[in-house]
Amino acid sequence: MSAEDLEKYETEMELQLYREYRDVVGLFAYVVETERRFYLSNDVQVQQHTEGGETYFEVSMHDAWVWDMYRPARFVKNVRVLTFKDVNVEELAKSDLEVPGDKPGFTG
Repeated sequence: MSAEDLEKYETEMELQLYREYRDVVGLFAYVVETERRFYLSNDVQVQQHTEGGETYFEVSMHDAWVWDMYRPARFVKNVRVLTFKDVNVEELAKSDLEVPGDKPGFTG
C-alpha cells in the first residue's frame, strides 16, 4: 500500500467517523475530552484523587460513544479513564447539537 493510498484510506475513515458522530450526537448530553480520546455520554462522573503529592482524575462514563476511527465498535457500555492530564466535561445545549450544513441555505 502506498503512502497516498494510506492517506486516502485514513481520510475516508475520518469522514465516516464524522458522519457517525453527526448521527449520534443528539442522543447524548455531555461531551468529555481527555488527552487521548473524545467521548459522548449521558452519565459522567469525575473524581479527583491525590496520592503521594500527585493529583490524578478518574472519569467514569456509562453508555458512551467514543471518537476513535480504529475501533470496530464505538458504543461502549462502561468507560473508566485514569489521567494526570486535564479533563473537560461540557453539557451540550440543544442548540449545540445542530451541525453546520444541516441548516437550510448552508452549502458547505
